[in-house]
Amino acid sequence: ASVPGNGHFELVQGAGGSLNGTTSFERTNYFETMPTHQLELALWLEADRMGSLLAALDDESMENQRDVVKNERRQRYDNVPYGTAFERLTALAYPEGHPYHHTPIGSMADLDAASLEDARTFFRTYYAPNNAVLSVVGDIDPEQTLAWVEKYFGTIPAHDGKQPPRDGSLPDIIGEQLREEIVEEVPARALMAAYRLPHDGTRECDAADVALTILGGGESSLLHNRLVRRDQTAVAAGFGMLRLAGAPSLGWLDVKTSSGVEIPAIEAAVDEELARFAAEGPTAEEMERAQAQLEREWLDRLSTVAGRADELCRFAVLFGDPQLALTAVRRVLDITAEEVQAVAAARLRPDNRAVLVYEPIAADDDENDESDENEGAEQ
Repeated sequence: ASVPGNGHFELVQGAGGSLNGTTSFERTNYFETMPTHQLELALWLEADRMGSLLAALDDESMENQRDVVKNERRQRYDNVPYGTAFERLTALAYPEGHPYHHTPIGSMADLDAASLEDARTFFRTYYAPNNAVLSVVGDIDPEQTLAWVEKYFGTIPAHDGKQPPRDGSLPDIIGEQLREEIVEEVPARALMAAYRLPHDGTRECDAADVALTILGGGESSLLHNRLVRRDQTAVAAGFGMLRLAGAPSLGWLDVKTSSGVEIPAIEAAVDEELARFAAEGPTAEEMERAQAQLEREWLDRLSTVAGRADELCRFAVLFGDPQLALTAVRRVLDITAEEVQAVAAARLRPDNRAVLVYEPIAADDDENDESDENEGAEQ
């Protein structure tokens, strides 16, 4: 028996729960948060979706979902200032032909080209119990939960047609600075850059995370202090990280300039700060603050049932070990100042980045105080 139409959402919400799904470069994620006594309903619904969606996938549902994704694309990418930055930078940072050259949402042309048969083949291949991880977190009875999982998922057939993922490895360094300039209706000039960083699951990746936190993680960071506080050439300056296991991770620089400030001035200041950091390394106080910040972020993620379930799934899918989620904090706190300096010196260089420069269409002295905090990175 399959849940028709919007029934899945109605049943979860009627039971006092919430649900959603996400797709990133390396996994698709369905999740729901339900009152504990509704666990059986949640498992039945997820099994129903996995076991019967193929039969329900017809032209009407396909067109409906195509429209949903196109609309999401308009809202999140095409019709917001700097909205296509993430897509443009990943296309620059990962060369043509690389599996991560395209973002998961796809272009409008990709969305138009996808056929019902493509969707069915994809579903048949990937949407099977032997290619899925299920995590249940909460005040549950493990034996009863496993019995329900067996009851509802046990009859769904496995599928053996999945191809091994394409190789996403690349040299450590891009080897040149790749640049693109965009003239668009944006509220302020912006400098964005993506640096090629170590793969997730390595000590070097954790060290890079600490380095980016010191350099651009929040208002106590070096770049914020330099550009926003001291020079007052920017209204926002930050560094984020897109952790990836199947390809190099990306360090994500995003600077929105103050009115009238030219991009070369910003770029020179950024390079000066990065070069100084690579030469001198972090102070003990900077290390302590960044590690405390990352520890707090991790503990926040693990403190909710949804966050914990998600991290257990992520580490199980990408690294084959859900327990790694619970030791991630320890790994970050274990990183030394030497490791942070080493990864900054090796990777945060002008010849290892893709750069995007935004120039507003209008005269520069318009209302330029509005800063759009669109980090662009999908988790």
